[in-house]
Amino acid sequence: MAEKSATTAQAVSDRFTFSPRRARPSNTVSPGYTRDPVPIRAVVFDLFDTLVDLRWERLPVTEHRGKKLPASTPALHERVRSCCGVDLDAFLDTMMQGDREFAETHYRHDREVPTELRMGDVLRRLGIEDAALARELTLLHMSVLRSGVEVVSHHGAVLDGLRRSLRLGLCSNFSHSETALAVLEQAGLRDRLDARALVVSDAFGLRKPRAEIFAEVVARLGVAAGETLHVGDSLRADVGGAANAGLRTAWITRRVSDAAAALADHEGPRPDHVIGDLAELPDLVATIG
Repeated sequence: MAEKSATTAQAVSDRFTFSPRRARPSNTVSPGYTRDPVPIRAVVFDLFDTLVDLRWERLPVTEHRGKKLPASTPALHERVRSCCGVDLDAFLDTMMQGDREFAETHYRHDREVPTELRMGDVLRRLGIEDAALARELTLLHMSVLRSGVEVVSHHGAVLDGLRRSLRLGLCSNFSHSETALAVLEQAGLRDRLDARALVVSDAFGLRKPRAEIFAEVVARLGVAAGETLHVGDSLRADVGGAANAGLRTAWITRRVSDAAAALADHEGPRPDHVIGDLAELPDLVATIG
């Protein structure tokens, strides 16, 4: 049985193998598109809604005074209340005060706010200095988010095929690297990417679309920006950011509810390519170079 499973997995991987010696037709490339003289040597992926899905609709929903609360808020409040007796309204006000300040000091400049920093800020505003509790709240928050992660079954085979000829990296906006890497591990994708080129914004400090984070992952892969294709679902962060950093771009629309409307509203650089699924990548890469 194990031998049969291995044979099946190999067949699936072979289906998605990129061969640089032959270009295959791809419905993602515009008619008349010519092969780029600079070959693709690396592919960089966004994490959520690209390599794995984050199903927000599956997360628990709680309402308070007619407003929906973030999924983890009730559990976070209960844990903090056990320490200082703060009621839910005061807890929510404290979180919002901190978020407003971070919006000015960090998010406005595409600087990441690590979740542990945010939880520590909430505690300090409540008069609590406790690094261990800040980490506990971070892990509690992340456990709720991870409950909404969905693994896409064929993505491992796609990466297996691509990595035979290409270097593969990650460039993700996420506020807790430990969780991002655990999600990759859970999906069976972490070992299929270059371990040196897993760049997550909370560890790096800056978020996409900042050019610096793209430059970092390209440098770790040891390739030039123009030799790299970035794949992601966000027009601003992934397409615009990567294009402005000199990378080529593929916009994946599998989880975009209205791609035509999103593209019409987008004021930044247009994607070089549009794909509906990662399974289209091997043919795309073979066609463009």
